[in-house]
Amino acid sequence: MAILLAFAGRYGYHGDELYFIAAGRNLAWGYADQPPMLPLLARLMDTLFPGSVVGFRLPAVLCTGLGVVVAGLTARELGGGRRAQFMAAGAYACSPFLLAGAGHILATHMLDAFLWTVTVWLVVRWVRVRDDRLLFAAALVTALALQVKFLIPVFWVVAGLAALVVGPRDLLRRPLLWAGAALAVLSCVPTLLWQHRNGWPQLEMNDIVAGEVSFAGGRATFLPMALEQAGIGVGAVLTVLGVWWLLTSPRLRPYLFLGLTVLGVTAVFWLTAGRPYYVGGLFALCFAAAAVELDRLLAERWRPVVLLAYALSAAVALSWLPVTPISDYAGKPYSPMNMALEEFGWPGVAASVSAVYRSLPPEQQARTAVVTETYWMAAAVEKFAPDVPSPYSGSRGYWYFGAPPESATDVLFVGSTDTRLREYFASVRPVGVVDNGHDIRNVSQGKPIWLCEGRAGSWAELWPAFRHMPFSW
Repeated sequence: MAILLAFAGRYGYHGDELYFIAAGRNLAWGYADQPPMLPLLARLMDTLFPGSVVGFRLPAVLCTGLGVVVAGLTARELGGGRRAQFMAAGAYACSPFLLAGAGHILATHMLDAFLWTVTVWLVVRWVRVRDDRLLFAAALVTALALQVKFLIPVFWVVAGLAALVVGPRDLLRRPLLWAGAALAVLSCVPTLLWQHRNGWPQLEMNDIVAGEVSFAGGRATFLPMALEQAGIGVGAVLTVLGVWWLLTSPRLRPYLFLGLTVLGVTAVFWLTAGRPYYVGGLFALCFAAAAVELDRLLAERWRPVVLLAYALSAAVALSWLPVTPISDYAGKPYSPMNMALEEFGWPGVAASVSAVYRSLPPEQQARTAVVTETYWMAAAVEKFAPDVPSPYSGSRGYWYFGAPPESATDVLFVGSTDTRLREYFASVRPVGVVDNGHDIRNVSQGKPIWLCEGRAGSWAELWPAFRHMPFSW
């Protein structure tokens, strides 16, 4: 947590974080790309710490710290002593995904991975003590996870099937489990109704994710990337060993169904072209199982080797944090896989749009709306350019925030091409270029700013054509 706090404000808001803030200002029971939890949390943190990136990211830091503790507690439930608990907790802390990916920014995958980790720990503890209140608590945590992503039902379905096959079969005969499950389902009703009223955009978003995964290598890279995110070195090794021992160790026989669950969940996300980090909520279980068995097997002379392995893994995980000076990225080629590039320059993006808007004659400003190609740019303008009217975008969830008013006959459009915009406006001319102020070649740098005049129809007629779930229009 101390490390995460030290690096939390080194760059700036990520584009997704700005979108969550904008979504929080447009609170709803659902969004095109997520349930309501993250927008609500983003609104709370932006209200408590306006303009503070460090303050905004405190929940991510806290959840990561608690996740480290829960990983150690999972090892304890599996019969591990203090050293095994330390090994499991250390592996969680050295996971690039759990430390830098989930702990560095406030995002859905951060909360989702943590809530999965807590859910699995409660199930593991139930296997040992058979207190059904733990299952009810796990269902309540599941209800929270369902307000973040719709992924955790995959865990429960696979775990239930595995329990039916290899036991404990009485898991599925516990009334408190089903009572909690009913509450979890009821908690989703408002979001599902929102999705129904809006044509189920979440299903369309799943197809977009599958396309993005295919661009990054698809199924061929799923497992290597998942192991890389578990941790180059300790994390990857403990993940593989943890699954193996959950499946084969006599001492862990009561948890065999959870080993099958890890395999089943991984297979589901692999087959459906999910993102590799979707399995991140199961890392702590694998770390704990491997740590418990290794603690029994490793002789004392191996301790220096183990410590060295953890030190190297920690160094790799830290390299995923924003340790590189911003100036080192200047002028470098754009890399869509380098998400750190999207933490730079959003105030500069907003300033570029603001300067062009203020250069318009006052009478034209009154009839001009700002529309952006991507939801990131719209959120940046809304956050950092208070002198500009609230922007609009057809991008993903932003489209559902509403169309420009009918009084807006002209548009200052950020991004896209003049060829595309001439389908909707009689006149399209360039009036500026986005400059993030750092010469960082990220997704927004160098995007054109167009002044579009002579709208071809009413916004009620045109706005559906501006909607796009892919990132670019």
